[in-house]
Amino acid sequence: MSFRILGTGSALPATTVSNEDLTKFLDTSDEWIRTRTGITERHVMNDEESLLTLATAACQNALEMAQTAPEEIELIVCTTLAGDYTSPALSCLIAKELGLSDRVITMDTNMGCCGFEYGLQIAHAYFASGMISKKAIVVSAEGLSRHADWTDRATCCLFGDASGAVVLEAAPDRKVDFDWTVSGNADILNITRHADNSPWNSYDGKGVLHMNGQEVFKFAVSSINARICAVLEKNGLAPDDIAKFFLHQANIRIINSAIHKMGVAPEKFPHNIERLGNTSSATIPVLLDETVRAGGIQRGDKIVLCAFGAGLASIACLLEY
Repeated sequence: MSFRILGTGSALPATTVSNEDLTKFLDTSDEWIRTRTGITERHVMNDEESLLTLATAACQNALEMAQTAPEEIELIVCTTLAGDYTSPALSCLIAKELGLSDRVITMDTNMGCCGFEYGLQIAHAYFASGMISKKAIVVSAEGLSRHADWTDRATCCLFGDASGAVVLEAAPDRKVDFDWTVSGNADILNITRHADNSPWNSYDGKGVLHMNGQEVFKFAVSSINARICAVLEKNGLAPDDIAKFFLHQANIRIINSAIHKMGVAPEKFPHNIERLGNTSSATIPVLLDETVRAGGIQRGDKIVLCAFGAGLASIACLLEY
């Protein structure tokens, strides 16, 4: 048993932070940020917003498009670096807000920027095993503004907050396939845990993101090409058979370098990093929702989703919309 995407949804915080806004407390400029990243603005949560409010709104939008009642959902997978609480899981809270059945299967998963595709893989396994037989939600909710070091001009300008969701429906005739790798490397990209007050250790971490941009860039470009080529080859397809490629929105130079390396028409690679920045696992579902609502893909189109991130993980998903 496989699945098809029945509906998409997304939600953004109300506050927009421009590059010019960052110059008020950072030694940077709009030109410096744009030329290196392609980003002009990003959305960040304020005191009245949370990952729960964003994720709930994204799911509600997806349910509305899918014309699906909450009680039809059997599984909700939430991908996030960290929810509003360490415990309970964000997926449990979303299920309550949406009015899902108290028998719904809920889980959070953290695979960094690759999270959404891993969430789809989890849902696919549940459909294939027969543990669920009707519908599921995969929602990505990320608050990178909570993890950025806002004194580091090289990294904080990259990130924003967002949530994107899809409603999935069992579809035995639909082809879904994945290709992935992971090395477990934490040296070039990590978020340290916060300090604690245990008397048996002296850990004093600040819980902020650290990144070696050059190494991440090299890994990203090579892994995008490798994962997409692998999943296409496994299924006897060529790039020309794919209507759209949805890449993780980390840096416009990474996206352009991957396009150049693959030799595929740039029109097949939608992007929104200019307006939203890097929102970790939420980048692809938000971009997918924007593209669907703009009529950029049609039923029956073959699409590829491809992400890369922490742990030097990379994953591609081939599916029929």
